[in-house]
Amino acid sequence: MTGPRLMSRSGPLALLHTSPLHVPVFDALRDEDHQGLELRHLVAEELLTRARSEGPDAVAEEVRAVLDRAVAEGARAVLCTCSTIGAVAERSGAGVPVLRADRPMAAAAVAAGPRVVVLATLESTLGPTVALVEEEARSAGRPVDVRTVVVGGAWALFEAGDIDGYARCVAAAADAVTDADAIVLAQGSMAPAQLLTATSAPVLSSPRPGLAAGADAVRDRHAE
Repeated sequence: MTGPRLMSRSGPLALLHTSPLHVPVFDALRDEDHQGLELRHLVAEELLTRARSEGPDAVAEEVRAVLDRAVAEGARAVLCTCSTIGAVAERSGAGVPVLRADRPMAAAAVAAGPRVVVLATLESTLGPTVALVEEEARSAGRPVDVRTVVVGGAWALFEAGDIDGYARCVAAAADAVTDADAIVLAQGSMAPAQLLTATSAPVLSSPRPGLAAGADAVRDRHAE
């Protein structure tokens, strides 16, 4: 496996991405909500490629190696922005807090009500995201009924760089959902669709609450 691309040389919060398109999204959120927070972006696209074909556990060693390197170079916490490998990252035992960007979103979905619909543009994301929502429901002692929808054709738009078309495709799928207390956009890349939906159900995405959790983790580490 080739090493992850380092998009920034410093930063107590390392972000593990599987697409470089996430980098400007999280930089913009940092500038809006967490001025002064130093970020270090690690982009390892091959982790998602292999996880899609062989399953998330197949990349556990590679994920641990990336996280160990980030910690050795000064990361005080790590935020994994890829839903497919999020659980693997959390279990890595990297020696610093390792968070899933989608966990706060899952908790918010469970709090909204028992009928949760998970939208994804990659089928490999569904299993990890459903498991996360169910885990949050057990932790909260709440019932949950999770349904899933794969947004056909959307991922090809994302891979082609048509982010606007991708967002419109996801938004249309969200608006087609009925009988949901919350709609979860399983991948961080889907977040722009939040602003395009017309449904009355809450549509939840992971980047903003995920980055807030990462910032809190860094703050807590500094306070120790």
